[in-house]
Amino acid sequence: MVALPSDLPSSVQADLATVLEKLPNLEHGRLIRQVIETILRMMGREADRLDWKILNYALLDMEQGFQIFYPYRHIRKITIFGSARTGAISPDYKLAEQFAKQITELGFMVMTGAGGGIMEAGNAGAGSEHSFGLNIQLPFEQGANPIMSGDPKLINFKYFFTRKLFFLRESDALVLFPGGFGTQDEAFESLTLIQTGKADPMPVVLVDHPGGDYWQGWDSYIRTHLLNRGLISPDDPSLYTITDNVDDACHAISSFYRVYHSCRYAGDRLIIRLKCDLSDGAVALLNDEFGDILAKGSIEKSAALPEEHSDETTPLPRLVMHFNHRDFGKLHQFIWRLNDLGDHQPEAQHPEQK
Repeated sequence: MVALPSDLPSSVQADLATVLEKLPNLEHGRLIRQVIETILRMMGREADRLDWKILNYALLDMEQGFQIFYPYRHIRKITIFGSARTGAISPDYKLAEQFAKQITELGFMVMTGAGGGIMEAGNAGAGSEHSFGLNIQLPFEQGANPIMSGDPKLINFKYFFTRKLFFLRESDALVLFPGGFGTQDEAFESLTLIQTGKADPMPVVLVDHPGGDYWQGWDSYIRTHLLNRGLISPDDPSLYTITDNVDDACHAISSFYRVYHSCRYAGDRLIIRLKCDLSDGAVALLNDEFGDILAKGSIEKSAALPEEHSDETTPLPRLVMHFNHRDFGKLHQFIWRLNDLGDHQPEAQHPEQK
């Protein structure tokens, strides 16, 4: 344990000592202790005022994010990215609004950056009841759009990095409409995090209006300058889907969670949780088709593992494997394949729960 700084007022030292005494009895006491120890270590070292301001505002950003999202932690959410400059008469605006309306009818909620353009279209289509707004405080742009302004599910972030953290942490799918630098940044960072395993597998759907070539041109760049030069894996384009049809965009998301529920790691094993059991024959097919994504062993059916920390009231069936931590594009293909092999009927499961 890091010692309490001797120059702290006695009342503060007493309060900290009381908190530390209670930690062993708290559910997440060990993690809370590590947070306190980190701050105490920083107090014992030289740090600028700016260092403490960054830490303080980042923690405040995260505190409000955790608090607002916690009641909705079991509802699947879709993030919509796109330009703030897209006008309400644009076909992209109307498509985003239509998509948001249809995806919420399937039981999902919608998250946007709470600004204008595509973000406003997403919130308008979903309605405030089914919307979150993750706004960023900028000196040169207006505040939240009319749908999210004053809504308790509107979060005003100080920093882009904390805002991005919550977009990826809370999202079960990302849907991107045409946009500028910000949209491109969100597309590439999201794909990078999924490609490297820093974000869970999820559908990334790139939507353009019929006849538009925004994402087709983007995909051509990816294949010509990245894929053909060996700068990304041949399976990495599997991480995203391009469409100009709202029904197809919704299907790409709902079908991803048809049988697949979620994944987690326990030690060196990847655990794929399923909504329904797979037959032995289906698992054998998965081993035949995807054995190359394994570091060793085979893909096996399993009950919940003893080392899992789970709050499941009814434990879900699982597939367990020693994933090679490299072929995340092909892991996406694996998830699509197991969804094809299962016989689960998703209609009975909406609204989606996670």
